[in-house]
Amino acid sequence: MPTSDFATVTADDLVTGEGVALDLPAASLGLRMASGLIDVVVTVVTLVVLYILLLVGASVAHDEALLGAGIVLTSVITFLVVPTALETLTRGRSLGKLALGLRTVRDDGGPISFQHALVRALIGFVEIYAFSGAPAFFSIMLSTRGKRLGDYAAGTYVVRERVPLRLPPPPPMPPQLAAWARRTDLAALPTGTALAVRQFLARLPTLDPVSRDRVGRALLGDVAPYVAPPPPPGAPPELVLIAVVAERRERDLERLRRDDRLRQRLLTKQG
Repeated sequence: MPTSDFATVTADDLVTGEGVALDLPAASLGLRMASGLIDVVVTVVTLVVLYILLLVGASVAHDEALLGAGIVLTSVITFLVVPTALETLTRGRSLGKLALGLRTVRDDGGPISFQHALVRALIGFVEIYAFSGAPAFFSIMLSTRGKRLGDYAAGTYVVRERVPLRLPPPPPMPPQLAAWARRTDLAALPTGTALAVRQFLARLPTLDPVSRDRVGRALLGDVAPYVAPPPPPGAPPELVLIAVVAERRERDLERLRRDDRLRQRLLTKQG
């Protein structure tokens, strides 16, 4: 992550361990509508093209049963398979989001997975296509984070990437806790806990020693159920929290690197 005063948000900024990128601004209603309109147009064009190809194939085969099955399959591919695969492979982007500099992220600021994309696509078909987008419009308008119903179900929201932000560099792994952090089992922290830890670490230089120890121990008590084995006895609470954040970030980044390597192998085989 850049260390200058201003940083342009990149994919790595979204993988923060536990929420450094929660400061990313949520996309506005206008941007969501424009992005959604692009996606709807692309989806409709795709559907029409596939239907034409299906009709041509069915007319040649003279098989009405094949035509009926093909219509169902074409609809599933267009409304479910394509958007799910696209958002999964691009880490939260659709064509509309890519055009307008938007991205879907988890509520804790991390990259979405296949499960998130699938839930968004399933709910999206109902709220956008079955009900002409009305539920999505009112949901985004009333939500402080611009969430449509699919975002609520999946635990995601859409952010703007092309903005300058004051993002501090992530805290480095404390050397004395590196070995412990590498062998820990780290579960995802609740969003509120993750945000509280991030704010505490950002304010460390401004806290007096008594407040630092008191708040750090309280936060460590909230984090402890999600970390095993427990940290070494006597480790300062703030260093333990820094180690958890740094290790979670590194694991998220490694997962993204594996995804990149797999995608490159698949593209090489196809080529």
